[in-house]
Amino acid sequence: MGTARQSDPMTSARARAGGNGTTGRDLSRLSPARRRALQTYIRRFPQASVLVIGDLIQDHYIWGKVSRVSPEAPVPVVHVQSESRQLGGAANVYHNILTLGGKADLCGVVGADDEGQRLLKQLGGRAAKQGIVVDPDRPTTCKSRVVAHHQQIVRFDVERVAEIKEPIQRRLLRYVESRLRHIACLVVSDYAKGVVTAPLMAELTRLTALRRVPIIVDPKVDHFSYYKGVTIITPNHLEAGQASGIRAEDDQSVTEAGEVIRQRLGCRSVLITRGEKGMSLFEPDGAAWHIPTMARQVFDVTGAGDTVIGTLALALAAGASLRDSAILANQAAGIVVGMVGTATVTAAQLTEALHHD
Repeated sequence: MGTARQSDPMTSARARAGGNGTTGRDLSRLSPARRRALQTYIRRFPQASVLVIGDLIQDHYIWGKVSRVSPEAPVPVVHVQSESRQLGGAANVYHNILTLGGKADLCGVVGADDEGQRLLKQLGGRAAKQGIVVDPDRPTTCKSRVVAHHQQIVRFDVERVAEIKEPIQRRLLRYVESRLRHIACLVVSDYAKGVVTAPLMAELTRLTALRRVPIIVDPKVDHFSYYKGVTIITPNHLEAGQASGIRAEDDQSVTEAGEVIRQRLGCRSVLITRGEKGMSLFEPDGAAWHIPTMARQVFDVTGAGDTVIGTLALALAAGASLRDSAILANQAAGIVVGMVGTATVTAAQLTEALHHD
């Protein structure tokens, strides 16, 4: 699994004060006992339950080959061979949790259109659809990608990003409130398509605090002010840099950005995903842990953030510590970026990855 580096507390304090350099204290490779503990959490996944609320997206793929350039414009001509649709956005987080063997509820909005019907059909049983509201005034968000020879040629989106109406917000909140006693973690998957609003976030934060249910947010920069008081926020390094005003590139600057975000939002922890550099976790006591990437080969990062937050939430719901949950999420991300298209990870794949670090 590689090593995780903890930023020295005194050095971190100097970094927050504008000091130079960040040294780290290396942890050894995971001991056999630690590996067994991580595997225990994976085995507990079937007993863990998570509710996911956010923007539901239909991921549409058109697969083909390119052998020539169009005579009409300097663009490739794609000979279409097949097409497929997969769950995206909050629906993909939900799908990731189920694929890992966990229990999940889903809450969001679709349009009264063909894509909405397709998405509902993909979700399967009636229970999966109870928290989904059909809004005839907006289309189902659909991202269509043309892929040839494992390369994305173009993407075109159908969406309406206006905020959902207040009556729909109330319906979503009533559903969440009805499910809180049955879940161990709530995930907010914000793709800035209109479902996640300031009033909705404020009420979700209040409701989860009353029930002592952790709330984890996969954020959008424009909505950072909405997330005050959440348990964990999981920006990527670009979002963290934009939100904090600090260019988050190396361990020191990422540490500074993470602390700024944690203090500004009053959240318990921050997990910053850093692409090929792995992840950085900032805990309530100010400790910073830098976890190297587990990806051996990167084909497609589509949906990797959904895998991270889904695995993180499920591990927490299974009783893992925040640090162990982040390690499992990092392992899952390393697997999923090696696949083409929106993908998910199974518990068996995650268990196997623990044996091949």
